[in-house]
Amino acid sequence: MLQKIRRVVTGHNAEGRSVIVSDSPSPHVLTLSAEPACGLTNLWVTDNSPADNKASGDAAQRPLGLTPPEHGTIFRVVEFPPDASLAGIDRKAAFAAMKASDAMDASGSRHAFMHKTATVDYAIVISGEIYAVMDEGETLMRTGDCLVQRGTNHAWSNRSNAPCLVVFVLVDAAPMSDH
Repeated sequence: MLQKIRRVVTGHNAEGRSVIVSDSPSPHVLTLSAEPACGLTNLWVTDNSPADNKASGDAAQRPLGLTPPEHGTIFRVVEFPPDASLAGIDRKAAFAAMKASDAMDASGSRHAFMHKTATVDYAIVISGEIYAVMDEGETLMRTGDCLVQRGTNHAWSNRSNAPCLVVFVLVDAAPMSDH
């Protein structure tokens, strides 16, 4: 089971004063495999930049997918189980579940979950450790490390024996031309 992620959302009351609108685990969860726990929890989604802070309601209440809306953003937490426990997962089904079949690297030769999206992704490791894998090269990231992923083909590889939690902010970007 995925770790529940507490989400506190602020807003304004009728008098324009700041208030806590909600404080509970985010219900916006996409589980890619139950055992081991693998999946993502969306915390907030915006449709435009600048974002509309006047809107009421839960902006993350929508079908979950890998990429943000056009001109929008996604704020999420991803739980990565150890790679060894994902040996039997169907990568095509996992990408389809994330509505991202077109993002999947067809060969998967470097890592089964290699993919590329038209986004700028800000990543912060909040627990555990994970490798950021590129077409050429990789680097080990530990708790507190940050990465700016700029539309590159990449994967996340957890070679430890414990889950890794990574916070992501995905920002829609112009697609890279294929080289």
